[in-house]
Amino acid sequence: MDTKELVRCNAPYVTDRKQMWKQQLKSIIPYGLSGRISQVVGMTAQVRGLPAPIGSLCRINCNHREPIDAEVIGLRDQEIIVQPYDDLTGVKRGDLVELRQSSMKLRVGEELLGRVINARGNFIDEKLPAILPHTVSLQAPPIPPLTRPRITETMETGVRAIDSLLTCGKGQRLGIFAGSGVGKSTLLGQLAKYASADVNVVVLVGERGREVREFLERDLGPEGMKRSVLVVATSEESALLRRRCAHVGTAIAEYFRDLGKDVLLMMDSVTRYALAQREIGLAGGEPPATRGFPPSVFALLPRLLERSGTTEKGSITGLYTVLVEGDDTNEPISDAVRGILDGHIVLSRDLAHKSHWPAIDVLGSISRLMNELASPEHLKAAQQLKQLMAAYRQSEDLINIGAYQHGSSRLVDRAIQLKSHIDQFLQQTPTTHTEMTKTIQNLIQLSSQMDINQQVAVAS
Repeated sequence: MDTKELVRCNAPYVTDRKQMWKQQLKSIIPYGLSGRISQVVGMTAQVRGLPAPIGSLCRINCNHREPIDAEVIGLRDQEIIVQPYDDLTGVKRGDLVELRQSSMKLRVGEELLGRVINARGNFIDEKLPAILPHTVSLQAPPIPPLTRPRITETMETGVRAIDSLLTCGKGQRLGIFAGSGVGKSTLLGQLAKYASADVNVVVLVGERGREVREFLERDLGPEGMKRSVLVVATSEESALLRRRCAHVGTAIAEYFRDLGKDVLLMMDSVTRYALAQREIGLAGGEPPATRGFPPSVFALLPRLLERSGTTEKGSITGLYTVLVEGDDTNEPISDAVRGILDGHIVLSRDLAHKSHWPAIDVLGSISRLMNELASPEHLKAAQQLKQLMAAYRQSEDLINIGAYQHGSSRLVDRAIQLKSHIDQFLQQTPTTHTEMTKTIQNLIQLSSQMDINQQVAVAS
């Protein structure tokens, strides 16, 4: 091939590269711009003379302490409002503020597997830093709706209650709704170890510092960590880092998805992400709206959650925990998230009190894609089991006080007889893994003992 033909063949590639470089150059503001602190109010500072865009990274140079990194969160008159990644102790009027980065980028690479990083993308485990060859944006747009392939492949979780009655697909987004102390972290660790995903990205937003190591060693374990990336921003860190943590984890998941991997993205929790954005929004001057949450919270939630899903290259299956306030699943954040996601798994405190683990309230949970993913025989068995569970719950108070009369309902009678078998099927220790084919076989075998159609006909 001569030189002219080689140039002609590579022309489309060169054109695409030029367009990409032009877009990158447009997003870059000249390095070295600076301004001065004019006012400090609460956790924010106002800077005069620095034309930095919202979302850019600045550095405050102080005389009496190390420089402080800060992010631009708002504009007011001729000044910008910055919020620091650390506290503002030692900052005074007139301190120099320099522009460091005009667009939020993150270094990524396959070397992230098995590692723990913070919201700044820095390694915080005891291993040597790795060289990350690629750069991605923290604020990538969601997948366009018409380029999303339909979800047709099942995601095996290894948890019987989910695989049998709340079947999940690769690229689906599910919320795990629960109060504190009912087993969210344990369930996430179990899913990370046994789910049929190529890569796990675990994002801990606003987690207690004590629980990070516990999650690594007790819940995730060496087996789960081998194919996982852990992104951590603990509760004492600034609201900016807690919010950034969610974007860092999502960007890493997108990188592995674009490599053709099936990624399981687990975020604990979306509620703390929303609380961090509330703190940032109020500090920037936004008016409070629903229960003190500014409008930006409800604008950012769909932008974050819609980044999961399927593409032609790979998939991101999203599991997002929602910490419900007072076990109220209808509070604003829970209600907003439930309307965005493709299903929800509710963890019940009543089941947890009975040592029923995982404490999944099957009747209060739903997978919107189960009807498309499960076989007709699987669906029929699942519906029969739910009918029995619903009948038992409706008469549970009468059964517990001994007021239920045997023979009043053939359906309830059968539910009472099979109650122990159903509980045994749904309960599972965190170290137990059941293959999905075996789970469905056991479900169908259990449903064969029900004869629900006959019982309903007699009862009617």
